[in-house]
Amino acid sequence: MKTIYIHTEYITLGQMLKFAGIIRNGGEAKSYLSTHQVLINNEIDNRRGRKLRDGDLVNVDNREYIIKNNVCA
Repeated sequence: MKTIYIHTEYITLGQMLKFAGIIRNGGEAKSYLSTHQVLINNEIDNRRGRKLRDGDLVNVDNREYIIKNNVCA
């Protein structure tokens, strides 16, 4: 499982795919999501604007990612 650290309240699914190196730029998100199954917290979701928050689990092409908020209080 890989960790994606965020410094804001949330990150969109499209941004997460880019940060994880799955796609090269945000413009590829729509096309990628139309041809690949993505599970968020064990539910299928293909919305590139889906907000991912601290603790969300994302499964893409049999790879798991967890979203962690890295903001210091």
